[in-house]
Amino acid sequence: MSARERSGPGVSPYDTYASSASRFLIELAAWVGAPWAAVDVVGAWWAAIPTALVLLLLPGLFNTPGDKNITGSPTPGPIRICVEALLLAAAVYGAWRVWPPWLAVAVSVAGGLMIVSGVPRYRWLIQGAPPVEPEAR
Repeated sequence: MSARERSGPGVSPYDTYASSASRFLIELAAWVGAPWAAVDVVGAWWAAIPTALVLLLLPGLFNTPGDKNITGSPTPGPIRICVEALLLAAAVYGAWRVWPPWLAVAVSVAGGLMIVSGVPRYRWLIQGAPPVEPEAR
């Protein structure tokens, strides 16, 4: 099966439905859990605002050309991986800091699924996201 046939909803030839869905779940967990955790750590409600802004803006602004349908600031693949690693760390930390253990476990499992299902895409991003030629049938 070619990379294009395996690909899921995005433009990336190595994105799958599992990797895309798990990244989305991790983004949601980061957007909700990390600001809540920031409030818990700092002890002031205002800490949620910069935390939420950073976590919302980073994935929208820094995109690797050819990876998604969204445009933003063209970013090399390794930088995009760092953005996603930051979101994963924020999601898992926030979940374990402020949510019940069963929900933190669910976020951790989604993070593991994101990593495992995203390996082909990560390899492609590390290589600089080169264009993939359609395979001959």
